[in-house]
Amino acid sequence: MKSTARYPEIKIQRLRASAYRIPTDFPESDGTIEWKATTLVLVEATAADHIGIGYTYADGATAKLINDMLAEVVTGHDAMATSANWLAMIRAIRNLGRPGIASMAIAAVDSAMWDLKARILGLPLVTLLGAARGSVAVYGSGGFTSYDNEQLRNQLSEWAQQGIPRIKMKVGREPHRDVERVAAARDAIGPKVELFVDANGAYTRKQALALADRFQELGVSWFEEPVSSDDLEGLHFLRDRVPGGMEIAAGEYGYDLPYFERMLASESVDVLQADATRCAGITGFIQVAALCETRSMPLSAHCGPSLHAHPCCAARPVRHIEYFHDHVRIEHMLFDGVLTPCEGLLKPDLSRPGMGLEFKQSDAKKYEI
Repeated sequence: MKSTARYPEIKIQRLRASAYRIPTDFPESDGTIEWKATTLVLVEATAADHIGIGYTYADGATAKLINDMLAEVVTGHDAMATSANWLAMIRAIRNLGRPGIASMAIAAVDSAMWDLKARILGLPLVTLLGAARGSVAVYGSGGFTSYDNEQLRNQLSEWAQQGIPRIKMKVGREPHRDVERVAAARDAIGPKVELFVDANGAYTRKQALALADRFQELGVSWFEEPVSSDDLEGLHFLRDRVPGGMEIAAGEYGYDLPYFERMLASESVDVLQADATRCAGITGFIQVAALCETRSMPLSAHCGPSLHAHPCCAARPVRHIEYFHDHVRIEHMLFDGVLTPCEGLLKPDLSRPGMGLEFKQSDAKKYEI
């Protein structure tokens, strides 16, 4: 018998964003920039006596955009209608431009919407999304170019000792030192742990090609952004020429589907990266995963491991999540329920609704901006 039951809308009563600037534990840099702090923008969405949370790592201006525009777009609308709310936000920012702050603002709100919906239903988010796997692999990520060799060794060897079987380090700031630094990293983690390098677009094409051969001798299997991710011809050039067994990866700066489609159409990468805190949230991330499936392309999640754990267990093409030092540190500082890898895997806590996170307001207060 066909059901004729109708369910009342559960209206979003309130949505608010706040921003927190957390200093790094040490000065940090990669191949192209330096930083001394990271800003987390948190969204709290309220409906039916539940509060959903989402966040992005962006600028404080992102919180202003959410409070000044996006809160009005979704408040009063159905908390169950995540797709409709996402589309409404996409339309609202039309004249602001899709990439950058606007997309990261949508990302934080969209993630809060998904978390809220799961909490209202009393479900872990991965259950709501539809689990494809029970856990997802991670790779330890840090090894900043500002670290001396001792600090580099200490950080990377600690992850290896914790059972994380793949580790990434930054390269590119001083190309003449990079082979020495990679050799120090390999010595620290031993021969069995996979070693990744990330140049953040710092090299020229020929620099990257020459260094790829040297890195391959040290067992490097992943070369991320050897040239700028805007240089699709350069990425394609390198993908065709680096040693066998070394993958080219890029995509973390993607904000919308056309960006990812261009990267895939140009055959620029072996593994596509996407970041749900940038590519318009969990909804956007799921769309990128579907795009990867059409091309049999593996997908790797960039940073924000606590936010990515549930959608990555649901998205079929996902290979792993970046367990990024800064974000891991901040998430443990500011949230309860943060997952810790076991044998290199993150496993969502199915006893907790939503993403399983609770924001520690009192601990975060001193960082609020």
